[in-house]
Amino acid sequence: MAIAKASKTAVASETSAALSAMWKSYSQNTSDRLQLIDAFLVSIMLSGIVQFVYCVLVTSFPFNAFLAGFASCVGQFVLTASLRAQVNPENHSEFNDVSPERAFADFALGSIVLHFFVYNFLG
Repeated sequence: MAIAKASKTAVASETSAALSAMWKSYSQNTSDRLQLIDAFLVSIMLSGIVQFVYCVLVTSFPFNAFLAGFASCVGQFVLTASLRAQVNPENHSEFNDVSPERAFADFALGSIVLHFFVYNFLG
């Protein structure tokens, strides 16, 4: 019993140390612009999760509103992930003809079109 408890403590300590090192590396090596985009991605993901859990646990009425809201979260997540890939300096070789300003303009236009369709789907 004591051996199992000690091994659980060791695993928890190793996991904590690994997560701490990962967070420290992320904070030091990732630009503020990318960290802001990542924070937006996390908020979009949490919003989609909350909508899905609400639909499953409480109600799905009206269902088209759930579909529109959830599709909005998924679509915005995809557009934002694309923006992150395009403005990441490590991916410059893949997107060498796309400036960060052009990437943001594409993101903004895509978001407007996405939300126009979501709004129309609501009825």
